[in-house]
Amino acid sequence: MTVKLIRNAYEATLTMTAVLLCYAIALWLEGAAGLHTDVLVLAVALTLTLAGTQRAADTRRRLTGLVLLPAVAGVSVLLGHLIARHYAIGAAVFTLGISLPIWFRRYGQGATKAGTLMTLPLVALLIVPGPALPPEAQSALVSWGWSALIGALACGCVWLVQVLGDRLSPWRPDPEPSAPRRASRLHPRPSTRMALQMAVAIAAAFALGRLLFDHHWPWMVLTAYVAASGNRGRTDVLRKGAERLVGACAGTLLATGVAATGITGRTSVSGALIFAVLAVALWLRPLSYAYWAAGMTTALSFLLGYYGQDAQQLLPTRLAAIAVGAVLAVASAWWVLPVPRRRPLTPGSPNAARPVPSRTP
Repeated sequence: MTVKLIRNAYEATLTMTAVLLCYAIALWLEGAAGLHTDVLVLAVALTLTLAGTQRAADTRRRLTGLVLLPAVAGVSVLLGHLIARHYAIGAAVFTLGISLPIWFRRYGQGATKAGTLMTLPLVALLIVPGPALPPEAQSALVSWGWSALIGALACGCVWLVQVLGDRLSPWRPDPEPSAPRRASRLHPRPSTRMALQMAVAIAAAFALGRLLFDHHWPWMVLTAYVAASGNRGRTDVLRKGAERLVGACAGTLLATGVAATGITGRTSVSGALIFAVLAVALWLRPLSYAYWAAGMTTALSFLLGYYGQDAQQLLPTRLAAIAVGAVLAVASAWWVLPVPRRRPLTPGSPNAARPVPSRTP
């Protein structure tokens, strides 16, 4: 366990180094070009999510990300504007954009990795949605060109830090799991099942999120995505939904306690706390997803306080949205083309193993 914690600390240090480097460059751009602080949040969100997916990537895959991620990041900002102005249309486009990359997995490992890159800016859009920010932030969203530049910076920072870290450290990234040797016999294919389950969960989260929580809908949509992503079956979705809810409750208690001290708000201390909490959450994430959920909930609470919102007052709303989003993901996995359970074969069943005839006379 000690060795694992040390290795986790090394990986978390690499990720946070890339995050801080991208943040520093984005901070300079913000002051030089007169951009809004959304650009800083976007830089952190993209770098944080990209670091994990690119950890064992080769040069070709990193170059692919350097082309693909900026383009999708720019489009995602336009999608954010579309959701803000035409919610139903934007929600439909978002649902399609988050589900199609899952369906593309049927075309092999290359399509799977490219699809993962395509979803990262959409996930970041849920963290920096625009309408969930205070009114003074809504009219100053980063343009698609600046967002594309931030996407390129995130790719460059992750590439630089990870390559240098691997050259200077005795540790190397764990190899990615190999593709299955034989195709699945399930009909429809697992990629089709997962894509449809994701689409149903996200569409329901958009509909109920706006109805129940108004402009705080991103919390429900993000939870539905997290619980349904990488779906390995009913039990897996149920476990991830429970871990996210438990982690969010723990993060709520932590954020409430820190806010009671009066050190949060638009201060440098609040910004330092956000990065510190993210670092600890990254360190403990391999042990359980609940740690990551708790860290993200705490960091987002500090972020809301930085933007001037009352994080303590919004915490019950966030917990309710997370709970409903988890339930939607679980319901989708259980009722929309669920993976059939394996039943033990009885000796009299048609698929039962037949006895092998003896070769001895």
